[in-house]
Amino acid sequence: MAEPPSLALEILHPPPVCGVDEAGRGPWAGPVSAAAVILDPARTPPGINDSKKLTAKARERLAIEIKASAIAWCVAYASVEEIAELNILHATGLAMRRAVEGLQVAAAFALVDGNYAFKLPCPVRTVIGGDGVSLSIGAASILAKTARDAVMAEMDDLYPGYGFASHKGYNAPIHTHALRTLGPCPIHRRSWAPIRLLLEGADEPT
Repeated sequence: MAEPPSLALEILHPPPVCGVDEAGRGPWAGPVSAAAVILDPARTPPGINDSKKLTAKARERLAIEIKASAIAWCVAYASVEEIAELNILHATGLAMRRAVEGLQVAAAFALVDGNYAFKLPCPVRTVIGGDGVSLSIGAASILAKTARDAVMAEMDDLYPGYGFASHKGYNAPIHTHALRTLGPCPIHRRSWAPIRLLLEGADEPT
C-alpha cells in the first residue's frame, strides 16, 4: 500500500518550498491551468492527495481549506491561443511560471509534478507522481483542477451544447457529437489533431 503524501521532500530544501502542478494538458478545449502552493506545516488540511484520487466534493472542500490555511497560493493559466503558439508543454511551463510568480510570498524552491524541469523563478526539483508523494504538490493539483473545472463550467454557459461542464473539454461522446454538429468554438484547441481533422473536413474526430 502506497504511503500517503507527506512533507518529507519539502524539508529537504530551503524554505519556503512551493508545490506546483497543472490541470488540463490533454483536453480538446480550454486553457491549461497551474497552481503553486506553499503550505503551512502547522496548518495542513487532512486529506490532501492527488486530485485524481479525490471526489469532486472532496476537491472542492479541500480547495477552500488549502486557500484558507496556506502561507501562499496562486492559480494561473495559459490560454488556448498560447497553447497553439507555444505547444502544450511550453504553455504548461508558462502557466506554472505565472503561478509561482504570483505567490504572495516568494518561493525559494519548487517541487514540480512530472519529469520536466520548467524554468521557474526559483530552483526546481521534479517529482514523478509528485501529487501522490508531496503534500504541497497534491495541494497544487487540487487547486489547479478545481479552478480549471470552474472555468469550464463557465464555458458551458458561454458555449452551450458541447457539454463542457461535464467532460471539461476532454474526449467524450457528447463532445465528439457536438463537434460534428456544431463545429469547433473559440475555446477549442485547433492545433489538436481531432479538431484539425474536423476543420479539414474529416467525417469524425477520433
